[in-house]
Amino acid sequence: MARKDISADEIATFLERPLVATLATYRKDGTILLSPVWQEWSDGAMNIVISAGDVKARHIARDPRASVAVYEDDPPYAGIELRGVVRILEADAHELNRRLAIRYMGSDRGERYSQSTKHEDRLWLRVEGTLRAWDYRDIWPN
Repeated sequence: MARKDISADEIATFLERPLVATLATYRKDGTILLSPVWQEWSDGAMNIVISAGDVKARHIARDPRASVAVYEDDPPYAGIELRGVVRILEADAHELNRRLAIRYMGSDRGERYSQSTKHEDRLWLRVEGTLRAWDYRDIWPN
């Protein structure tokens, strides 16, 4: 059975890694759209930046429920799922975009990407809710 008694510090350490997340939002017909996104864990919630014209923005405006999964794709397969609601923050989404670009692309490439997208309208999403974590390290065969 997977280890589930994972501490808040272990979760924060896991989420410091630049693992691509999967964001789930609800379409008008109730089906789910799964989208890869960059993420930042902060104060018990997930920060994500998207383009203001992105279909995900329309989904969230209509139905703020969402889930985010972040996980390893190599054994022993640890990960987290955050289920809850999305708030669109009145904050500088370009600064979050810059931090995420640097985190995922490295300093130089991240800065260049951030500058090349500075003219685009961005939204800062904050996903808050219930966290579930798993870790198969104790049962994965050596």
